[in-house]
Amino acid sequence: MTVTRRCEASGARGKDDKGDLAEAFAPLQDLQFSQTVDKVRSWAESNGTGDRKGVWGISGAAGTALSIAGTLALMFCCPMFAIYMWFTFTHLDGSVSKFVEFAQTEGLHGLWQAWPQPSAEAWYILLSFGLFQAALQRFVPGKRFEGPVTPNGNTPVYQANGVSCLFITLAAFLTAWGTGIWNPARVYNLFGEMLAALNTFSLVFCVFLNVKGYIAPSSSDSGCTGSFIYNFFWGMELYPRIGKGFDLKTWTNCRMGMMGWAFWILCFAVKQYQSFGHVSNAMMVSVLLMEMYIFKFFLWETGYWRSMDIMHDRAGYYICWGCLVWVPAVYTSPAMYLTMHGVDNLSTPLALAIACAGTAAIYINYDSDRQRQVFRATHGKAQVWGKAPTYITAKYTPADGQEKTSLLLTSGWWGLARHFHYLPEILAAFCWTAPALLGQCLPYFYVAFLTLLLTDRAFRDDMRCQSKYGKYWAQYTKSVPYKMVPFVF
Repeated sequence: MTVTRRCEASGARGKDDKGDLAEAFAPLQDLQFSQTVDKVRSWAESNGTGDRKGVWGISGAAGTALSIAGTLALMFCCPMFAIYMWFTFTHLDGSVSKFVEFAQTEGLHGLWQAWPQPSAEAWYILLSFGLFQAALQRFVPGKRFEGPVTPNGNTPVYQANGVSCLFITLAAFLTAWGTGIWNPARVYNLFGEMLAALNTFSLVFCVFLNVKGYIAPSSSDSGCTGSFIYNFFWGMELYPRIGKGFDLKTWTNCRMGMMGWAFWILCFAVKQYQSFGHVSNAMMVSVLLMEMYIFKFFLWETGYWRSMDIMHDRAGYYICWGCLVWVPAVYTSPAMYLTMHGVDNLSTPLALAIACAGTAAIYINYDSDRQRQVFRATHGKAQVWGKAPTYITAKYTPADGQEKTSLLLTSGWWGLARHFHYLPEILAAFCWTAPALLGQCLPYFYVAFLTLLLTDRAFRDDMRCQSKYGKYWAQYTKSVPYKMVPFVF
């Protein structure tokens, strides 16, 4: 009875809400089902998600069944995809056709034998890295940052120390390598075992998050569906913390996910150097662009705490498994492929051209986020492209009933499209994958995945903003009619 009351009192998702589906290759946890499908809930009533009537327009029992099937399929298939993607890159030259031939020839037994088992060394690397990042996150000084007010009226507080943690980790990496304490190339050799270990850990971690959400939620921004499957899949808590100072989503998303991405690809570059005596143009361009993007991420980390991942996505299998397993398996894949392939196939002029294009895309992605962040911080007083900004003053009401105001920027990058910053992010991903050239299609999976993910995210964000701002959002869409690509879409 205590659990039921907590779920119903949270104002998040009560026992009449039925589920979610997928965001590209991850669930759309804002796809909810209400037995009273005619009632449209406000942004605050739906805990910031807006309101959808079913999956792909399918509601009722059929929509519920589709949602359950999609949820279970994702939890079953995504771990296999991550592992066999690694296997294809490292054992089958990144060739999808070779993997199909392998599966046909070796059958289920061969696929089972190909599945890596976590080793003690893999666990040691991950445990050392995870604890080191946790200590940095908690104890490295950083400026206090207050996140946006939640639908339930809470204000999360963070310690903005991401850039410092990045450079401290880099210093530790170089020291361990330079003194011979540790050989980074071992990460490439053990990466399958590390992914298997991460998959095991993430499942246990998600169980912990569910138990914590039931017994000791960190804030009122917590709730359940009455279904263990959905609770496990999309999570119960929006801002789970240990004590008041350690934010678990920052650790999984920023420190294990993004910081891990930065250093796993450096390990791949070291492996190529030790194997061939040099680092190829292709690897240098790919790793350099990814490192620039990740540095940009930590430079903009306070902006990330205002993004959908933090403001909307709860801490469950969807986001935690994704950051712990999907990010290292998929986001690093261009460099994983290039480690043993394309060593001398990228000319210097082409490498420079790709590097320049990728740098420009990353800068535009950063500048668009920075432009909006400065606009918000100055309450619309900062100039945009040398002019006074144009914007719409939008009012909304959270669950506490106190009316609040947001400023919707309609000039600069944000006058081109409502989610313009997604476009240069996709182009940057293409640029750090392009050094793989056209020998295999699998290295481009991340670009395709990211395009689907961000396109769907643009639709989801529009839905929530329409629910949150109402008539003001209608005014905004008239001022900025394009969703992502100016003059096209």
